[in-house]
Amino acid sequence: MIVAVQGRGIVDPGQPVFRADDEAVLRGAMAFETMRSYAGVPFLLDRHLKRFAGSIEALALPPAPGVEEVLALASRAAPPDHVLRLYRSSLSLVATAAPLPANLEELRARGLALRTVDAGSPSALIAHAKATSYAASFAATRHAIAQGGDDAVLVSQGRVLDAPTANVWAVLGGDLLTPPLGAGVLPGVTRSFLLELGDAQERELTVEELYGADELFITSSIREVMPVTSIDGHAVASGPTAARLQAELRSAT
Repeated sequence: MIVAVQGRGIVDPGQPVFRADDEAVLRGAMAFETMRSYAGVPFLLDRHLKRFAGSIEALALPPAPGVEEVLALASRAAPPDHVLRLYRSSLSLVATAAPLPANLEELRARGLALRTVDAGSPSALIAHAKATSYAASFAATRHAIAQGGDDAVLVSQGRVLDAPTANVWAVLGGDLLTPPLGAGVLPGVTRSFLLELGDAQERELTVEELYGADELFITSSIREVMPVTSIDGHAVASGPTAARLQAELRSAT
């Protein structure tokens, strides 16, 4: 992993980055952003930086001047294709570059098995902020894996929200649908890109609708368009939509 810290440059990834009195350490108050770099170029960078700035504002953290410089510092030291992450805490601005997960294409070929997990009532206070307070979400993923799944789908009162680190999509009766933004549904950058292609709609989805979906997939910057082949043990048929959108996404990189 490559680690770049504003004011320090490239640092040893084994060395401390965040101070013990940083709000990120004390209370988990830190904005972050994840993006994928193709051939050394971060994809949809402007959208990611806009969302990063919005998360910083929502969490009442200090602004992050110089963010593009620290990001470029980490990216230049990494292999051409990599995962880029930005972190803004109360005291530090950090960028990291790391290899892509090794099994992405294997998972895309076989499809994911999802398990629903009750998310309770997500807070609307920082509904659109991408913060590092992911303990509950990753607990949901661990619960799903313990039940034989690959990932979780968070639900609240029967309403579908997100996967812990991805947006959820379904094809129902020929319509491509994704839950609307709000508490529990983050404004994914890949989600916004696919919505602009013009053949998708935002509307609330129920768990029962996912069980009977013609096609189901999740999207994120790193996993791109990832098909789902089952949810809570209910088989979901493979279809052409995920493959088409994955091809359109890749063609834009």
